[in-house]
Amino acid sequence: MSSCSFYRVTDFIDNLFMATKATITMDDLLAGDSVKQLTAGEVVIGHVLTVRKHEVLIDLGAQGVGYVPRREVGFSRQLNIGDEVTASVVDAELDNGYSLLSLRKAAKDRGWEEVQAKMDEGEIIEVAPYDANRGGMLVEYEGVRGFLPVSQLSAEHYPRVGSADKDEILARLNALVGQSLKVRILDCDRKVNKLIFSEKEAIKDGLAARFEKLKIGDTVNGVVTGVVDFGAFVNVDGIEGLVHISEISWERVNNPSDYVKVGQTIEAKIISIDKERLSLSMKQLTKDPWLDEVEKFKKGEKVEGTVTRITPFGAFVQISPAVEALVHISELGSGSDVDPEKVFTLNERKEFVILDVDKENRKISLSLAGKKK
Repeated sequence: MSSCSFYRVTDFIDNLFMATKATITMDDLLAGDSVKQLTAGEVVIGHVLTVRKHEVLIDLGAQGVGYVPRREVGFSRQLNIGDEVTASVVDAELDNGYSLLSLRKAAKDRGWEEVQAKMDEGEIIEVAPYDANRGGMLVEYEGVRGFLPVSQLSAEHYPRVGSADKDEILARLNALVGQSLKVRILDCDRKVNKLIFSEKEAIKDGLAARFEKLKIGDTVNGVVTGVVDFGAFVNVDGIEGLVHISEISWERVNNPSDYVKVGQTIEAKIISIDKERLSLSMKQLTKDPWLDEVEKFKKGEKVEGTVTRITPFGAFVQISPAVEALVHISELGSGSDVDPEKVFTLNERKEFVILDVDKENRKISLSLAGKKK
């Protein structure tokens, strides 16, 4: 027997004493050269001998002991002494007499067949992401590493934050690491090592049924999932809804976050339904105060107001908490060089004359008081 083979056998016997269950017999050891030698790329079955922080040793019976570096075990895989495992041979014999094995490669080789079958069947599967980046979630399924893009997350998990707030997006995604998510396989290609998952596709069938039960005018409850400059996103039983900034309150809203917060449950009215999203209104569940306040304004009367916006075509003036009126540029002069910004200052108070009250179209027209005719 060569010194290398002797070292391999004695080292193997030492490891057997650490095992809780030995699967090799003396007959196996005495068989010696009759044992089939391992070859790189071969798939073997063995039992876990020891589990250490950086390595796992595998009992291969008469074929010796296999060494598996921790990185070759696979993400989230828990091994116990005595577990039966399938491994791929990377190197038949290392200097210490062990065989270098990979559980991850063996699982991956079998996994691609499983992945393709799941995609062909359109089956819903459960995965637990092991990491995240700003683009989405990193997932390993059946030994194959894949990706769940942000765009393919459901309304419940999509990180609805300002596009510039990349740190907040990553924080939201990191919160999903380790969570069980139901997904469908959107695309797979073994040749280019591509595997894409979609949570949206997994819930699509259920959403269609929920959409059928909803109609414009319904009042629904939902949880705010994101607040952005133009409104608030709301999760309504798994369906994404948007309350536009103009539908949050009857008063002028400059910052939606002053009215709603992420995680808050709100009540809203459905004002529009499309294929993937609901358009919602919070303000339409309350009486429009404009209808009451406008009654006290009459054509020809003088009023005081605060300039709230200055535009190229004039200025908007707040004349009561719920009523905003317009001073059109035509009321500032007849020349083409008239500039509203030279006439008005933001937030200043001035006296105006009411030119017209149009209740049907919710418009009040003003002119500067004391303007020369």
